[in-house]
Amino acid sequence: MLETEFFPAKQAGSKRLMVMMHGLGDSSAGFHWLPQALDLPWMNYLLLNAPDPYYGGYSWYDFAGEAAIGIKRSTKVVSDLLDEQRAKGFPTEQTILSGFSQGCLMTIEVGCHYPHRFAGLVGISGYVHEPEQLMKELSPMAKQQRFLITHGYKDPILPFDMVKGQMMGLKAAGLNVEWHEFAKAHTIAGEDELELIRKFIVAGYPKT
Repeated sequence: MLETEFFPAKQAGSKRLMVMMHGLGDSSAGFHWLPQALDLPWMNYLLLNAPDPYYGGYSWYDFAGEAAIGIKRSTKVVSDLLDEQRAKGFPTEQTILSGFSQGCLMTIEVGCHYPHRFAGLVGISGYVHEPEQLMKELSPMAKQQRFLITHGYKDPILPFDMVKGQMMGLKAAGLNVEWHEFAKAHTIAGEDELELIRKFIVAGYPKT
């Protein structure tokens, strides 16, 4: 079971939920700023800690070792958590799944495998471990999902051209990928990127 932190919506009774997955070596604490920054009074937030300890933080998989094994394990763990949220009254159809770096990879993996439709999936500064294998494993719902993927062309950790090539490949394979580029390194590009994410989230709730 994953460690989580829950931040309730200011609007009482809302069942809209944003699940956020951090990057390598970080934790849920790294995104305590997110609810205030997005300023969506009807949004509940569930911040996750990855399952594996990593130098004072956490990791979703061993990027230097058998990454595929850890990714598969973490995909199941996150999917189980989403099942739990459904049972608690937070429908997947009203849930935004999101992540940064390793968390972005996990967002794409879960979004492509999970059997229910999300309100949207937001991946920031990440990549896909095995794109061709992922395309063989798509759930029947995968091509109905909405993906927003952002990346910086100054990213020193995950090469821009590699990531863009992967995302264009996913799009060509039939996934609904909205791709945006920023003049940023391995980070979130301030209010410009947050506003893009905010608009994408709001579009997932037509009556908002």
